[in-house]
Amino acid sequence: MLGVYENFPENVHKIVIFASPISSKRLQQTVTEIFHKLNTTTLRLEDISAPSVPECDVIFEFGIAEDENFTYLDEEEKEKVQKKIREKPFQTMDFLCVIRYYRKQNGKKIPLKFDYYMLRFMCGKGLMEMQVYHERGSMHVAPEELINLVRGRINEMFHKKILKVVQNR
Repeated sequence: MLGVYENFPENVHKIVIFASPISSKRLQQTVTEIFHKLNTTTLRLEDISAPSVPECDVIFEFGIAEDENFTYLDEEEKEKVQKKIREKPFQTMDFLCVIRYYRKQNGKKIPLKFDYYMLRFMCGKGLMEMQVYHERGSMHVAPEELINLVRGRINEMFHKKILKVVQNR
C-alpha cells in the first residue's frame, strides 16, 4: 500500500505531536513537496545542527513507502503521491530519509558515513504525530534536529506558524 511501510519499527527514537489548523490533505501535500525539494538541495551541516564535522555538506534522499520498499521522491513519484492525497488523504505516511555527508578537504568532497532514518507521519483532525527512527549511521543530525528541520520548512510554506508542539517525547 502506498505510503505505509509494513515493517516500521515499534520502538522509535523520537515522537512529537503537533497541533495544526490546516487539513490533513494540505499538510500531507506540503510534506511531500518539502521532501521533494530537499531531494534537490545541498545544505551545510551547520544549517541543520551543531556541526560535529567542519566544512560539511548535507544531501538528503527521501523516499516514500510502498509495502516493503521505498521509492525515491522524484517529480513523477511526487505527482503520483499528490494525486493520491487529493483523492483521499493518508492516515499514515512513511518515508525513508538517507542523509549523506561530504566533508570538504583540499577542494575535494570526501564522503562520510550516511545516516538512515525512517519517518512516520500520522494525521488526525487538528493533529499530526511525527515519529523518527534512526536505523543506522553516525547521527551527525539528531532525530530532534531532523524534526526541527521538517517543522521549520513546513512553517515557512505558510504565512503563519501552522505546527505547534503539543507533546514532545
